[in-house]
Amino acid sequence: MWRDLAALGRDSGSGGYRRYAWTAADADCRAWFRSQAETRGLTYELDRNGNQWAWLGDPFAGDAVVTGSHLDSVPDGGAFDGPLGVVSSFAALDELRRRGARFTRPLAITNFGDEEGARFGLACVGSRLTAGQLTVEKAHELRDGDGVPLPRAMEAAGHDPATIGPDPERLARIGAFIELHVEQGRSLDLSGDPVGIASAIWPHGRWRFDFRGEANHAGTTRLADRRDPMLTYAETVLAARREAELAGALATFGKVSVEPNGVNAIPSLVRGWLDSRAADQSALDTVVAGVEAAARACADRAGIELRVVRESFTPVVEFEHALRDELAKILTNRPPSAATAATAATATATAGAAATVPVLGTGAGHDAGILSGSIPTAMLFVRNPTGISHSPAEFAAEDDCVAGILALADVLEGLACR
Repeated sequence: MWRDLAALGRDSGSGGYRRYAWTAADADCRAWFRSQAETRGLTYELDRNGNQWAWLGDPFAGDAVVTGSHLDSVPDGGAFDGPLGVVSSFAALDELRRRGARFTRPLAITNFGDEEGARFGLACVGSRLTAGQLTVEKAHELRDGDGVPLPRAMEAAGHDPATIGPDPERLARIGAFIELHVEQGRSLDLSGDPVGIASAIWPHGRWRFDFRGEANHAGTTRLADRRDPMLTYAETVLAARREAELAGALATFGKVSVEPNGVNAIPSLVRGWLDSRAADQSALDTVVAGVEAAARACADRAGIELRVVRESFTPVVEFEHALRDELAKILTNRPPSAATAATAATATATAGAAATVPVLGTGAGHDAGILSGSIPTAMLFVRNPTGISHSPAEFAAEDDCVAGILALADVLEGLACR
């Protein structure tokens, strides 16, 4: 599976992935998912918001156990963020079938659409629409960098945008959602554990800073006569780093657009997007307020107009303690003999580590976090030895990936086969 998926949407120059929502690369990934579902005799379904489902058992029976993640990527992203969870879900089902597991609850594998938000600027569009956290009106207002509205992009890809919207009936049929994901940090590497359980997702959001100055000639305009918004933007970027360090939080300006964007022209407008995350709401508020205050002070001195717009926000997500504790119990107590003979050696090795399954928080957002307000959700993390993510250097060793598959299989067996 990993080999077949690896070539889809990969840029030959950077080596990273450009699997943006409702593009040809996205269509290839969706075709791969459907093929995996049908090869296993699962019931394939595309929901009203473009999310894909592969069902074992009756989708309408209720109390289903669902697992999966996403297949789209950030610009020049890595191979593991998202796809590892989808591939591991299919592999975990294969493992349970090898064990002869008897399912007492429906099981589904899902691929949520547009999780990264790389094309339209809003993360987790598929799960937000399903959970009613993104209105149809706001979804229709989303546009990509070329000005293409989300509905037009969906229609061009063969999906009817008139169907999008909240899907409470679907959510009501789900008893638990488990998302496996590569860790986007080094906590597991530092603790020496191949697999961990998520405790919470930090509060985080995206803010757009518009710095409006005056376009002019780069070769004839005196420095004293310039109203250059790029300078104010640059000072704001430095302020973000200072504020984050003081608060023990994170702040990043990772995207910028410039008008008129000429080498020999002083910009008239600079737009920068701030991504900020913190372990608690108070720290996050402190950072964002500090960055905005510094930006306004600098803008006022330079005669620059400043507008700040919060484009998205996700409050802290505390994963349900009962489900999280159940996962920890399953991974701690399940005997290695539950695995097949072919994987018994690996299962034995991971069982020892599972005796002290680490529980860790994360600053990264996920579909599981979006859905947590509607259904019980939990997450498993697989060790990332470098901690690098959203980059072609993102990595997880094969042994750790196998450990993640076995852990997910044990969890699914404990939840869906009792």
